[in-house]
Amino acid sequence: MKNIVEIKDLTKKYFNKKALDNITLNIEEGKVVGILGPNGSGKTTLIKILTGLLRQTSGEAFIDEQKVGVYTKSIVSYLPDRNFLYKWMTIEDAFNLFKDFYSDFDENKFEEILNFMELEKSVKIETLSKGMHEKLNLTLVLSRNAKLYILDEPIAGVDPVARDQILDAIINNYNDKSSMLITTHLVRDMENMLEDVVFLKDGNIVLTGNAESLREEKGKQIDDIYKEVFSQ
Repeated sequence: MKNIVEIKDLTKKYFNKKALDNITLNIEEGKVVGILGPNGSGKTTLIKILTGLLRQTSGEAFIDEQKVGVYTKSIVSYLPDRNFLYKWMTIEDAFNLFKDFYSDFDENKFEEILNFMELEKSVKIETLSKGMHEKLNLTLVLSRNAKLYILDEPIAGVDPVARDQILDAIINNYNDKSSMLITTHLVRDMENMLEDVVFLKDGNIVLTGNAESLREEKGKQIDDIYKEVFSQ
């Protein structure tokens, strides 16, 4: 199967500290892959390199067989780990922004997900709770017909009700023609949707593989494997 992401000897340094330490990784097309690790493990640095927001110190990163650049940005739909919309906007303003900016934005898909999330276009963004912010941001990101979705900590800091709704939206709006990378440290909530997993620790890949194979091999759930890896 074709790889949607290919990473070769990737290193990112901040002064004398290595946020990523010479990692190599291939991610197959059509998979939902979890990048797992605690805060400070290198997850967000890796994501920002793949989305073109950071430049690596050395090594290479390819998406759809192209170096990260103008083309790859056009096929990647990215959910950052913080709010990216102006407070003065309404939800309709955000909708118009995405519709104008992204040629692959699907208006019908947006309306369906927005209704599922129980959000209304007339609502001002400054009035939204943390969970509602996350639901809106995810609605915008999933409404693009992208080749690769990258979700950075999509359920961090939201209440259990919003969390369940966000997870359902991800599952219901994913299709096997696209691929998805999800970074998280909340493994128990997300592990059932992950096909492959990559464990990042101190900028190094310490374990990777098919989620179901790892469960069978170790006789444990991915959440228990995570606790074992990161308690050492």
